[in-house]
Amino acid sequence: MENNGQKQIAGAIIMVGVLIAGAILLKDSKAPSATKDDGIPMTTLAPVGKEDRTLGDPKAKVALIMYEDFQCPFCGAVTGLELNSPAMKPVMDYLKKSDPNWTSFMPEVVNNYVKNGEVLLVYRDFPFLGSESTRASEAARCAEDQGKFWEYHDYLYAHQNGENEGSFSDPNLKSFAKNLNLDTVLFDKCLDEGKYTQAVADTKAEASRAGVTGTPKGFILKDGKIFATIDGAESLSTVKEKIDAALK
Repeated sequence: MENNGQKQIAGAIIMVGVLIAGAILLKDSKAPSATKDDGIPMTTLAPVGKEDRTLGDPKAKVALIMYEDFQCPFCGAVTGLELNSPAMKPVMDYLKKSDPNWTSFMPEVVNNYVKNGEVLLVYRDFPFLGSESTRASEAARCAEDQGKFWEYHDYLYAHQNGENEGSFSDPNLKSFAKNLNLDTVLFDKCLDEGKYTQAVADTKAEASRAGVTGTPKGFILKDGKIFATIDGAESLSTVKEKIDAALK
């Protein structure tokens, strides 16, 4: 047990470095063409479409597109799930050290913006941390076939436990489906046959073209155009300010 704990802490520390490096790259990089008048880099961000996994009113004035990796502990942190678990402690210590008032933004976004129809939440895959990230993304799409993408999404984040150490192995992904009362025959067939392997790869490639280098990475769209970005595990106060400005 002690070795596993040390591995989890080491993995989280490595991810701190990944987040810092990603944030620096995202802040300093610019698309080869130009930037908009407000300084936001122009990208080839794909518009929200029927192939996206969404939550909320499709006609909402503002859309929040989140690129995430199910193994990313910082993505787990912004969801507000299992923040007190031992696996999350190094991440939370880092975030609170950077900002003592740091708070997860996703619960507020869902409860106070998505549910009232003001914001459409869009999840997109960017599984850059390894094979288990990719398989988790594929499994979540298999759950979507049965109308339970968001339930499976939350279950994955609530069960993070290290990176590529078996937490999101195929047997575990299948057990998650069983625990969520999915039709396991259909789910297992979907995962085993790689029904969404290409779709996940395509979304990851699209994210790279949009300039995504790490997770979490968000794009706040107003009337279909990029209004602001979320670069890393930003706190609720910062994200709320950006969304409120987009809603004006």
